Amino acid sequence: MRAAAVSDALLEIENYSGAFRNEDGGLVPVLHQVSYRLKTGKITAVVGETGSGKSLTALSVLGIQPPTFVRSSGRILFRSVDLLTLDARGLRAIRGSEISMVFQDARAALNPVFTVGRQLADVHRLHHGGSQRAAMKRAVEALSRVSIPEPERRARQYPHEYSGGMAQRAMIAMAALICQPSLLILDEPTTGLDVTIQSDIMELIVELTRSRGLTTCLITHDLGVVAETCDEVVVMNAGRVVETGSAEAIFTRPADPYTQRLLSASQMLEAA
Repeated sequence: MRAAAVSDALLEIENYSGAFRNEDGGLVPVLHQVSYRLKTGKITAVVGETGSGKSLTALSVLGIQPPTFVRSSGRILFRSVDLLTLDARGLRAIRGSEISMVFQDARAALNPVFTVGRQLADVHRLHHGGSQRAAMKRAVEALSRVSIPEPERRARQYPHEYSGGMAQRAMIAMAALICQPSLLILDEPTTGLDVTIQSDIMELIVELTRSRGLTTCLITHDLGVVAETCDEVVVMNAGRVVETGSAEAIFTRPADPYTQRLLSASQMLEAA
């Protein structure tokens, strides 16, 4: 039974616990035996209120958690390799090429002094090699693939010339198309965007997941987005996983009182 459980998960977080070290040297526990699995080829949502630990756990997957965070227990298995045992070189080999992450503020994640096309091309050369010309061609193709209009012209523009939605598309192009990972993590990718743009971004994420065979982890507080797009759901509260299951089960038969309150507050429970 254990082998079957492992075989359908690209990434497994097992009993991951840790605390923040304060200025006095004391430890403030923030994660408590967090455990969940990301099934291969599926879109899994990690939901919960601000401060629930969902983003901190995701950052830990890539080894980019805040320096004041101290792990006390647990494993993070990617293709059965514990990422927490890798050194800096090992993590660099995984980041981007195997696991990519899109952050909430796309424009802040882009370097303001280089054109968007240059940045995509540089990432392409870092992971795949080749000439600058070939990499720039791939960058333009990636921008076109995520439905950015006039991709050749847009590739020559700087991040401040992009709208929020367009910058988010560029970051998704970089993370999903240029890097070509197996696992894509998105941290609140639609926050701050208007409803129409939110819908377009989520349609893009779903389409790329299906067409490229990605395993996708969506960190969000927007349960409407989760209900429409996700296969699996992980519910976190106060640094703990309180419930996991299929999206259909979570939205129609929530078992944990916190999940029930979360759905009720968002009016999703009644809608289901």
